[in-house]
Amino acid sequence: MIENNELTMNTESRLSFEEFRKEVLNDYRLACESREVSLLARKEVLTGKAKFGIFGDGKEVAQVAMAKYFQPGDFRSGYYRDQTFAFASGIATPEQFFSQMYADPDLANEPFSGGRQMNAHFATPNLDQDGKWLDLTKIKNTATDMSPTAAQMPRALGLAFASKLFREVDVLKSFSRLSNNGNEVCFATIGDASTSEGHFWETMNAAGVLQVPLAVFVWDDGYGISVQREYQTTKDSISVAMEGFRKAEDTNGFDIYNVKGWDYAGMCEVFEAGIRKIRETHIPALFHVEELTQPQGHSTSGSHERYKTKDRLNWEKEYDCNSQMREWILENALADEATLLTIEAKAKTVAVDARKTAWNKYISPIREQVDAVLAHGKAVAAVPHTDKAMINGLLHELQVNREPLRRDVLKTAASILFHHKKIKSSAVAELKTFYENMLKLEKENYNSLLHATGVNSVLNVPVVPAEYEEDAHSLNGYEILNKYFDQLIENDPRVFAFGEDVGHIGDVNQGFAGLQQKHGKQRIFDTGIRELTIMGQGIGMALRGLRPIAEIQYLDYLLYGLQPLSDDVASLQYRTKGIQHCPIIVRTRGHRLEGIWHSGSPMGMILGALRGMNVCVPRNMVQAAGMYNSLLAANEPALVIESLNGYRLKERLPQNLDKFTVPLGIPEVLHEGSDITIVSYGSTLRIIEEALVTLKQLDICCELIDVQTLLPFDINHSIVESLKKTNRILFVDEDVPGGGSAYLYQQVMELQGGYRWLDVAPRTLSAQAHRPAYGSDGDYFSKPNVEDVIRVVLEMVEE
Repeated sequence: MIENNELTMNTESRLSFEEFRKEVLNDYRLACESREVSLLARKEVLTGKAKFGIFGDGKEVAQVAMAKYFQPGDFRSGYYRDQTFAFASGIATPEQFFSQMYADPDLANEPFSGGRQMNAHFATPNLDQDGKWLDLTKIKNTATDMSPTAAQMPRALGLAFASKLFREVDVLKSFSRLSNNGNEVCFATIGDASTSEGHFWETMNAAGVLQVPLAVFVWDDGYGISVQREYQTTKDSISVAMEGFRKAEDTNGFDIYNVKGWDYAGMCEVFEAGIRKIRETHIPALFHVEELTQPQGHSTSGSHERYKTKDRLNWEKEYDCNSQMREWILENALADEATLLTIEAKAKTVAVDARKTAWNKYISPIREQVDAVLAHGKAVAAVPHTDKAMINGLLHELQVNREPLRRDVLKTAASILFHHKKIKSSAVAELKTFYENMLKLEKENYNSLLHATGVNSVLNVPVVPAEYEEDAHSLNGYEILNKYFDQLIENDPRVFAFGEDVGHIGDVNQGFAGLQQKHGKQRIFDTGIRELTIMGQGIGMALRGLRPIAEIQYLDYLLYGLQPLSDDVASLQYRTKGIQHCPIIVRTRGHRLEGIWHSGSPMGMILGALRGMNVCVPRNMVQAAGMYNSLLAANEPALVIESLNGYRLKERLPQNLDKFTVPLGIPEVLHEGSDITIVSYGSTLRIIEEALVTLKQLDICCELIDVQTLLPFDINHSIVESLKKTNRILFVDEDVPGGGSAYLYQQVMELQGGYRWLDVAPRTLSAQAHRPAYGSDGDYFSKPNVEDVIRVVLEMVEE
C-alpha cells in the first residue's frame, strides 16, 4: 500500500518532470525558430529585399540557455549575433527582426532604431515621453548595439558598476525604479575573435579590480571571419590566456567557466549557478562558450566554404547545436520524433509568417506613395506643353518596380518637377506640394533626433542668470569649481565624479580638493589610467539613470576614450530614433599650457566625431559651473572643456552658484565695437583681450564674441548681426589650420549668410599645423599670440 506522503511525492515529481519537459521543448522551439529566421533572412538579402544580413545561427542553444537567467532589471550589452537571446528574452520578435532587415522607418514596426541600424541591433527605451525614467527594474533592458567589434565592452562595465553603486551607496536606496538593491547583472556577449581588441582586456581588468556583477559570454566558433583562433589568441584559448585573472581566495579578479556550446544541459547548469553567484556576490565572471558553429558563415557578404576545410565543415554539421539538442531530447525521452518534427515544421511557419507580415508592413506605405505619384504624374502629363513621353517613361519605370524604395518615389517626382519648372498649372503645383510633404516626412524618418527634444533637451532648460552680492568674494577659478561641486554632490544623490586622480587628491587642478573626504569614496573616486573604460563607466551609469561626471585628465588624452563617445554616445539618440538616452558629462581641461600632450585643442577632431553631443568651451570656471547646471537639468550628453590656464585666475563668486544656468548655443558679446568682429572661445579670449588694449590705442574698436559652446553653435544667429555692423570678421582658434576655425567660418559665412555683409575678405587665425612645442616660446610660436591678433586686425582694417 502506498502511503499518502509517498503518493504526494510521486505526484509532485511527475508535475516537476512535466514542467521540465515543457521548458526544454519550448527552448528547442525558440532555437528552431531562430535558425529558420536566419535561413530565411539570408535569402531576403540574396534576393535583394534586404541590404545586408548577419545572423546568430550556430549560437541558438547557448543563447536560449543564457536567456533563462536574464531577469527584469538586468541589462544586456551585446553584439550583432544575439538574435536568439533577444527572441528568448522577449526583447525582440522574429517579425521585428525582419522589419529591421528591411530598414522599416516606422518605430511601431521596428522599435529598436526605426530602420536606422543593421539587423540584430536591439534597444529598449529608458525614458518616457515626459523625460521621466521608466521603471527599469520591470524591464529586460538592452543597451543599443554597435557594429565595431568589442565596442560593447566598456559600457558593459558601467552598466554593471551601477549595480554596485545602487547596492552600496545609501543615498541611492530611494531610487527603487532604477534598481532593486543592485541585484541586476549585466550580460555582455562578444565573439571570440573580438577578445583580441584592447576594449575587451581593459574592461576585464577593470571589472576584476572593481568587482562588479558583469557576466561576459564569449561565443567561440574557432574563427574571426576567415582567420583561425590560433592566429588571434595566445595559447589558442581566451580562458586559458586569462587564467591569471581568475579570482582566488583573498584576491580580486573574476571567475572563469568553460562550457560546450552544443551542450544544452551542461550550459543550463553552469549558467544558473554562475549567474546566481554574480547576482549575490558581485564577482564578475567569464563564460567561455566553446565549440560553436556558424552554419552560414560570417555574413551575407561571403561564403565560409572558401576558408574552412572539409573536415571542419563536417564537424560543424555533426556538432551543430540544434542537432545536438535534438539528439539529447530523444536520448532522454523528453519527446518523440513526431513531436520534434511538429515543432520544427511550426518553426518554419513562424519564420515565414514573420517575414510576410514585416514585408507587408514595410512595403504597403511605399506602394501608397507610388500610387500617389502615378496619379499626380498622369495629371501633369495631361497638361498642355508637358513632355508626355518623358513623364510616362518615368511613371512606367516606377510602376513596374516590384520592390520600390522611398527614394525611387521621390526621384520620380523630382525628375518630373525639374523638367517642368516653367509650367504653370494646378497639376504641377499639386505634385510639388506632394513632393515637399514627402521630403519633409522622409527627413523626419532619416535625419531627425540627433539630439534630445522636449523636456530632455538642454535647449529647453530655463535661463537663470548668475546673481552677485555687492561685496562678492573673488576666488581662484579652481576654488569656484570646488564650491560648486561640493554643493552639487550634496544636493543631487545621482551625481558621481571619477577619473584619474579625482578622488584622494581632488583632481590635478583641485576642483574636487577635500570633497572625497567630505562626501565619501563612493561619490568621488579615483580610477586607473584607462580612459576607455572611464568613459564606459560613465556611459553605463548614465544609461541607468545616474548622472556621472567622468573625467579625462587632459584633452589630449580624449583620443583614448573617443571611440565609445563617438560610436556609442554621440550617435545614441539618432540611431535609436530617440528611445534611449545617455546623459553622461565628460569633464576635461585643455588649450594653452605646455608641451605637445598638455596643450592640445583638437577641435576639428571633436567636432567631426561627437555630433550628437554638446561641446562646451567655457572661458572661466563660473561659466563652467553654469553649463554644468544646464546640462544636469536636461538629459543630454556633453563634453565640457575647462581652460587649463584659468584655474588660478580670480573670479567673483555668484550667490546662486548651484542654480544659475548658462544657455547653450548662445554667444556672449564680451566687448562691443564697430570696426571688426572677432569670434573665439576658451583660453584664446584672454589673448585677444590683451591685443584689444593695443588696438584701442590705435583707434580700432573691436567687437569680441565668446561663442561659449561649439555644439550647439549660435542657434539664434547672433554673430551675423554683429557682422552687419562691422562688415569685417576674424575667427581665432587654437586648433590646427582648417580645424575649429574652419568650422566657425562655415557656420557664420555659409549657414548664417555672413558673406553678404563683408567689406573685406574674412580671416581665420589658427595654431600652426604641428603640435604645440614645449615651453613659453613654444607656446608663443605654435599658437595664436597677441601680436598675431594685432597684425591680422590691422591688415583687415587697412584693406
